[in-house]
Amino acid sequence: MTTPAETPPRLEPDSVISLVGARGCGKSTIGRRLAERLDRRFADADAEIARVAGKSIPEIFALHGEPAFRLLEAEVISALLDRTSIVLATGGGAVLQKETRERLAAAGPVVLLEADAATLHARTAGDPNRPPLTELPAEEEMAAVLAAREPLYREVATVTVDATAEPEVVVESILAALS
Repeated sequence: MTTPAETPPRLEPDSVISLVGARGCGKSTIGRRLAERLDRRFADADAEIARVAGKSIPEIFALHGEPAFRLLEAEVISALLDRTSIVLATGGGAVLQKETRERLAAAGPVVLLEADAATLHARTAGDPNRPPLTELPAEEEMAAVLAAREPLYREVATVTVDATAEPEVVVESILAALS
């Protein structure tokens, strides 16, 4: 199910299409396919953060903590948003900083890939590249983090798409919403 914004998003040739949503919703997978369909470049914020830092995201969290990671994340996303004609997969917590939400919204359409906590947990369980964000058991953590971030995702999103379907169906839903 696709939910359009009150004002349909404008897809300008130089705009950035940003994908937001919780970890495991498919931002990287969908982003690559969407970029290919639109003949745009793809950028993955988490991959770029790891490249810039010279460390994996779990290593950044372990060595420097979440606040340092969030600062680096904001800097990297800001630099990526200076590019044109890209599809950007953000990290799940990219929306935590108001300035980043504002930059995302100004750069072009923001697509929220939405899925329930149980689906997200099933997709991410056991993935060593996803550091714990709380002291809660993984399934409870996913529900708590999703509940806390959902209002921020909705604040910035111009389009919301059900991300529980197969990737091609999700891409088609995004294309329909952006057309």
